[in-house]
Amino acid sequence: MWGMIISVISGILMSIQGVFNTEVTKATNIWITAAFVQLSAFIVCMLAWFVTGRESSMADVINFRPLYMLSGGIIGAFITYTVVSGMNLLGPAKAVLFIITAQIIAAYLIELFGLFGTEKASFHWSKLAGLVLIIGGLIVFKWHDTAK
Repeated sequence: MWGMIISVISGILMSIQGVFNTEVTKATNIWITAAFVQLSAFIVCMLAWFVTGRESSMADVINFRPLYMLSGGIIGAFITYTVVSGMNLLGPAKAVLFIITAQIIAAYLIELFGLFGTEKASFHWSKLAGLVLIIGGLIVFKWHDTAK
């Protein structure tokens, strides 16, 4: 249950953050906004680390293998860029719908094939049907705008 609640909060925060970042970008530029987002996230994470205890250190991260798993921050910069760009071009609702649809498809493929060290999940037709329904919803959502 907590996993679902936290995930819902995450979705809400990601949508709000995308809107905030898009507005800031209008006054600056996308890379300055992305840098500020990453810097402020770093500061909050370091403060949280100091407050909650320091069981591990940066050395543990630097020594982690495989090295490609450390590219999350790089990916995060491009996530900020693509979310801001998508929201600017499509608006928040449509952009988030495309983002979430892509996330679900990518996450299911990662699970299905056991990529990046995840436990391999078995294929279920019901999950494929769910993906088809999501894609159908995306088409209906997009079609509504072109039907005007």
